[in-house]
Amino acid sequence: MIYDLDGKTFRSVANSANGEVSAETLFHYRQQGDIVTAAYEGGSIRRGQLLARVLPGGRLDMRYHHLNAAGEFMLGQCLSTPERLPDGRLRFKETWQWLSGDRSAGTSEIEEVRPASGDSATASTA
Repeated sequence: MIYDLDGKTFRSVANSANGEVSAETLFHYRQQGDIVTAAYEGGSIRRGQLLARVLPGGRLDMRYHHLNAAGEFMLGQCLSTPERLPDGRLRFKETWQWLSGDRSAGTSEIEEVRPASGDSATASTA
């Protein structure tokens, strides 16, 4: 799947109980070629960053770290699989594992946030 994440915002719509990301967490993506970065915060996440590379087929192989509301640094890895929603927005289905703390694993989903009304940007580009 071909897509461009540059300038797009995503929100969590599902997460395992052992995850820290919630519907209050917003991810702000940038993309240059096959390199993807994002800054994220909200809910129990004070501030976080991720770095990913786009794999053949469009999946993202990423590593992430954040500082949570309890003041703990959390580190993890994730494989995200894209899909196109009927309205053209992107959804990523994610399989992740903590590389810190209890090292447990889980699944989550994030969806592209529609631009605010009056925003000239489109919801998706490809």
